[in-house]
Amino acid sequence: MNKQIVENTYWRNLLIKVSLVAATVSLIVWAMPRDSSTNFKIEKGKPWRYSDFTAPFDFPIYKSEELVQKERDSLLKEFEPYYNFDKQVEPAQMKQFRQDYANGIPGVPAQDMEIIIARLHQFYSQGIMNSSEYNELRADTTKIIRIVNGKNATSIAISKIYSTVGAYEQLFLDPRLAEYKALLMKCSLNDYIMANLTYDKSRSDAAQEDLLASIPLANGVAQRGQKIIDRGDIVDERTYNILESFFRENERRQKDDTKLSYIILGEIIYVGILIICFTIYLTLFRKDYFEKPRSLMMIYSLILLFSVAASLMVSHNVLHIYIIPFAMVPIFVRVFMDSRTAFMAHTVMVLICAAMLQHPLEFIAVEEVAGLVAIFSLRELSSRSQLFWTAVLVTTASALTHLALTWIRSGDIIKIDFNEFNYLFINGLVLFCSYPLLYIIEKAFNFTSNITLIELSDMNKELLRRMSEVAPGTFQHSIQVGNLAAEIANKIGGKSQLVRTGALYHDIGKMQNPIYFTENQAGMNPHEGMAYVDSAQMLISHVTEGLKLAEKYNLPQVIREFIATHHGLGKTKYFYIKQKNEFPDEPVDDLQFTYPGPNPSTKEQAILMMADAVEAASRSLPDYTEQSIRELVNRIVDSQTEEGYFRDCPITFRDLQYAKTVLIEKLKTIYHTRISYPELKK
Repeated sequence: MNKQIVENTYWRNLLIKVSLVAATVSLIVWAMPRDSSTNFKIEKGKPWRYSDFTAPFDFPIYKSEELVQKERDSLLKEFEPYYNFDKQVEPAQMKQFRQDYANGIPGVPAQDMEIIIARLHQFYSQGIMNSSEYNELRADTTKIIRIVNGKNATSIAISKIYSTVGAYEQLFLDPRLAEYKALLMKCSLNDYIMANLTYDKSRSDAAQEDLLASIPLANGVAQRGQKIIDRGDIVDERTYNILESFFRENERRQKDDTKLSYIILGEIIYVGILIICFTIYLTLFRKDYFEKPRSLMMIYSLILLFSVAASLMVSHNVLHIYIIPFAMVPIFVRVFMDSRTAFMAHTVMVLICAAMLQHPLEFIAVEEVAGLVAIFSLRELSSRSQLFWTAVLVTTASALTHLALTWIRSGDIIKIDFNEFNYLFINGLVLFCSYPLLYIIEKAFNFTSNITLIELSDMNKELLRRMSEVAPGTFQHSIQVGNLAAEIANKIGGKSQLVRTGALYHDIGKMQNPIYFTENQAGMNPHEGMAYVDSAQMLISHVTEGLKLAEKYNLPQVIREFIATHHGLGKTKYFYIKQKNEFPDEPVDDLQFTYPGPNPSTKEQAILMMADAVEAASRSLPDYTEQSIRELVNRIVDSQTEEGYFRDCPITFRDLQYAKTVLIEKLKTIYHTRISYPELKK
């Protein structure tokens, strides 16, 4: 049954971790920009602020909108619109005219009536157009239209045809008809002058589109690998047009669904490789972090948060990418975990963000240097001021790296774009927010930073002050254990501040009944007359009472673990052996003499167990010689090892040997024989 529970727990945890990796990759890929044109901001007449730009593929150099429009306007001036010649209009109008004036026009000779008919026939033969359309075309005296008559299309100048009004006026310009003008005007001859030319919109639009399509939109081709512009060069008209052509062609390519699918697939593979490699690193070299969901959540959340922030910055092109304080990631990971993990997390994040940029080399160099400086400056976080100096050092290192790369590329101090240095300085100011954000992350993911540990080590803290008053012997013992444990941690690569703070609180449970512990006794021993089981229970209770006080005073979980594990699953050997020796025939319940545990699970907890046992036992030595101290230390540490107290923690035999050496040397220093001062002879 237990095996089934363990197996189910394993698969559940594995599923959670796989889901976390998949969710991180999916969210980063979803947020990544796919329009590279937003990575640049082109300003005509100003220096190119980015790295040297080389054409990544062949693309046409498109003409500017102004030039294309000018060519369109020039071509449209020569465009010949199509008009259909309606043969039915003239016969109908002439028939109507003859019917209306079959008896002639009073006062107008019959032969002049034929002149009117001849004139009307001439107008219709040449073509009559609506006056409004005619006036628009007549503004350009060179305008030519195409008249479609059946299957034939003839180009005719607009000046060769008539408008309805123009034909009516032209009728009275005939010398033979001029003298009858007054009579003819009463006849409403304009009723017989109708437009026989109608605009053919479909044919004209098709012809116009064909004509405009003949205009070449490109004016040359940029070859792949061709240098377009160097950093610092002025963006002139031609270069501006080439860059705009690149963005236009790139946007056209990205609208292709097939290409977009490949882009997304490539992003999934790229981000997936980086996140999976980082996960493999955790499983191989930092398994303790990989087994803790809160550690995984913090690291992946930071990578995701800053990657999405970079993506939004690039997509909307609102601010420069250098404003984002990427160095916060190694700062937070270094404070709560270790330097190597901080560097790995920072590198993965920077490489992901670099894929969003057009020219990532400079970004990678600047941010990697910033991350390394942040990690180096926080080798041992012991005060808030270190975060201030970290921000200063990161800003300085980033600026110097950017300056060096600028000189390498341009070789000219004049071409330096100082705007980017302003962004780096803003980045440094944002880094000052690391301290308040550190507190938020600490509470959100239940971590404990060195700053919190230092604050807990303050002897004026209520719990420590009470212990110094109520149980002064225990208080001094805790300080001594803290010093010994910190020295061991420094020697074997443990967290010295953590183990020192844990040592100060590991025995706080003794405050409830301090007199029952030898370091607080002054002659009277309350264990005399008590049953050995009761005495053992009284000693064991300091662990459970300590956990109650830790919960009451809201001590961090990592400190509570020191309280629970500093005796592990060991026994109160003094009273256990007494019980066995004096009552050999009575059965002994081992659990009544056993601490609740558990055994240490971290290197620091193991260090505290060794230091606590050795310091307490050293007080009972009859004499303090090097031999006695060495034998004591070896006996206690070897006994703890043989009894299996260190099986669940990552401490090696090499670490144990170093720990013994430190304990021996420190105890020799503490208990060294002082020189006897001579008395003054009278």
